[in-house]
Amino acid sequence: MSKIDFDVDIDFADRDLVLSGLQHAAGTIARIHKTEKHNTGVYFQDIPKDPFTNQANIDYKTAQDIGYFKVDMLNVSLYEEVQDEAHLVHLMKEPDWTLLESRGIVEELFHINSYFNLVNKLRPKSVEELAMVLALIRPSKKYLWDEPWDKIKREVWLKAGDGSYVFKRGHAISYAMAIVVQLNLLTEQASK
Repeated sequence: MSKIDFDVDIDFADRDLVLSGLQHAAGTIARIHKTEKHNTGVYFQDIPKDPFTNQANIDYKTAQDIGYFKVDMLNVSLYEEVQDEAHLVHLMKEPDWTLLESRGIVEELFHINSYFNLVNKLRPKSVEELAMVLALIRPSKKYLWDEPWDKIKREVWLKAGDGSYVFKRGHAISYAMAIVVQLNLLTEQASK
């Protein structure tokens, strides 16, 4: 039987509020000399855990290997400004991509706020291209920073030969959509 690579991330304005009503155990990360609580990962399965800390007794990688699955519950504060589902759908429309040419705006954006020079050089014009920019800021893809878009598009989603972290396309698209929502929120606020 082949191993399933299960990876779910869910964004919330307040993850603690959601988790307060759900039975769960916090994930665990094994470090060289200690274990610590996973920042976002939780289990909704009956996983062995410390009864005092409610933290899994098994490192999240080992837990996955033996059949448990971790769900990453992420706090994304930009959702605090979303009024309701209809407002969110409206905010997911195509943004004014030229806004990414402004350092001040890029510095306010989720995940790319420290990468204005890269964003400005590549000037993404679609969610897919913005997702690629997000993937490029991972260490294994920095070699593509000075390459043309055609090479970036061919190589950005390929797994790294050295095993270093590569941003998954699905995650990058989701994060790019969060940035689209932010761009449209900024536009909406500026017009008030």
